[in-house]
Amino acid sequence: MATYKGIQGFSIQNLSADPSNPIEGQVWYNSTSNVWKVVKLTTAAWASGNNMNTARNSLGGVGVQTAALAFGGNIPPGINTQTATEEYNGTNWATSPGSLNTARYALSGCGTQTAGLGFGGELPPPTGAKTTATEEYNGSSWTNSNPMNLGRYVLAGAGTQTAGLAFFGNDPVDALSAATEEYNGSSWTNSNNGNTARQQLAGAGTQTAGLAFGGYTTVNVGATEEYDGNSWTTSNPLNTARRGLAGCGTQTAALAFGGFDTANTGATEEYDGLTWTSSPASMNTARTSMGEAGTQLAALAFGGTPPNTAATEEWTGAGAPLTQTITVS
Repeated sequence: MATYKGIQGFSIQNLSADPSNPIEGQVWYNSTSNVWKVVKLTTAAWASGNNMNTARNSLGGVGVQTAALAFGGNIPPGINTQTATEEYNGTNWATSPGSLNTARYALSGCGTQTAGLGFGGELPPPTGAKTTATEEYNGSSWTNSNPMNLGRYVLAGAGTQTAGLAFFGNDPVDALSAATEEYNGSSWTNSNNGNTARQQLAGAGTQTAGLAFGGYTTVNVGATEEYDGNSWTTSNPLNTARRGLAGCGTQTAALAFGGFDTANTGATEEYDGLTWTSSPASMNTARTSMGEAGTQLAALAFGGTPPNTAATEEWTGAGAPLTQTITVS
């Protein structure tokens, strides 16, 4: 009678806990839960998660799929800007005791759930000013930091709380901007402008390897640019030109999703550092102006419009390892 060892050439491991970095085809016995397990690679898909506590659009989002942060935004009708902050643990949203100090919408951010950065946005009426406000989140509360050099909203961001990047957007005179600023954990410094001034775009990556894609000039664009810590270089565009989209990941492994082309879309694309590839898997709720977090293999989308929604979706990219329990009958 054939055995697993005879076929595969090695014995099945007996482990007290699942391995932290299993590989495709790996089989083991979990002696704590008393079950057999195996790893297979997934196909790309969006799955619905539990709703946010406060439905809103034009909010900020940072972190990863299992530890995300949502902050600010707007609740229509009209301009009803928010300070509310929520944390996602991979299953549920919990309202944080710490609210933003400056209520605003169409802001951006970067960092993690316990070390987040929020910047820019538009203030509520009657001023409706594009703000330079910058705040740091420590996992429970927000603290004001030094302001940006240029106030703007519908901008994009990338990086970390101590090495952040803010780029493009709509400036105080209601003009499109290609301005770029770097944050060092205390203050902002101007860097070189991008090539295509635009608003309502998405961003990904780090301060020294950033990515800008999509947005709106006088029309929707798919324009993609890479930042090397000093200057921007034009790369290949998105397959679906759109504005109000979301994005996450790195400069060589990014994800673009949602937005508005001729209508709200759930279109999802993956970037490999050179070109964008359309995924056959679209979001369950087509939307724009949402929050985002995560990586190319494990992303999170939340909030957005229209209609104003609290919907949350989790993305699992193709090739991500999935641990399954082996059942026998």
